[in-house]
Amino acid sequence: MNEGPLEITRWCGTMPMHHRLLDAQPGYAEARTGIENEAFAWRRPRREAPVTIPVVVHVVWHQEADNVADEQIHSQIEVLNADFRMRGAGVDTVPEPFQALVADARLEFALADTGPDGAPTTGITRTRTDTAVFDADDTVKHAASGGADAWPADRYLNIWVCPLGGGLLGYAQFPGGAPETDGVVVNHRGFGTTGTATAPFDGGRTTVHEIGHWLNLRHIWGDDGEGCSGDDFVADTPNQGGPNRGRPEFPNISCDNAPHGDLFMNFMDYSDDAVTVMFTQGQTERMDACLAGPRGSFLAAPDEPVEPDDAEPVAA
Repeated sequence: MNEGPLEITRWCGTMPMHHRLLDAQPGYAEARTGIENEAFAWRRPRREAPVTIPVVVHVVWHQEADNVADEQIHSQIEVLNADFRMRGAGVDTVPEPFQALVADARLEFALADTGPDGAPTTGITRTRTDTAVFDADDTVKHAASGGADAWPADRYLNIWVCPLGGGLLGYAQFPGGAPETDGVVVNHRGFGTTGTATAPFDGGRTTVHEIGHWLNLRHIWGDDGEGCSGDDFVADTPNQGGPNRGRPEFPNISCDNAPHGDLFMNFMDYSDDAVTVMFTQGQTERMDACLAGPRGSFLAAPDEPVEPDDAEPVAA
């Protein structure tokens, strides 16, 4: 069902989207600064009970081949439930020096069974569009521009699956943005493990990566190009000189991070799906802070607001 080799030049459009919102969306910069300050001040024990996130998948298709089958959608949900619980394929390949970092995010995902109007649902919507390919401009998130409108973002994780152009695999909106565009967008050829999913992005890890952003994770190299001054605001991820691609071999040294090198097997890097297999303890703590703060509506009993400590504030 795939269309030949998948030529990817833009793995993730999240940071360009973030910078666009900083410039264009009133209140976004202030919201992001507050969220980051809360995350930086987070000093709570790890949440013990798993949290289940209701998901709605909006399939927006132009050609029949883009209209991914239910089986492909269910395969993606299976990957999410394995990867966010430290049970994903390949987790046993993490090199020994990094094994103590591997963490269970204690998050599970389920297609919604009740829609916004209270009626039963499969958690899947399907929209035929005249738009052949979409870009990272949020047009897929609105019916008026050929896409599908979001379901309430405080109750559902919205995932739009569509044909993306320009060599783009996917993108997400960090917490703090407008609810009508909140969620993640994934190229149908990098979604799930069956159907149109195309190697080397046929392991469902693009969606894992983008949901990481939705839960306030940054790219592991800190988004400073290939420099060594970026920061993902997570203490246990090694400093890294830009994204990794393909299938690096351990150790992959950059930014004076010898002897163990880059954590290229992390979900927030750009390595192939077969290589990215883990979140770290620090990343799961950052996700916990997000779920107790801006994503607190997904907790059955949200934690109390974060009490600021003496930590220095960080920029958006």
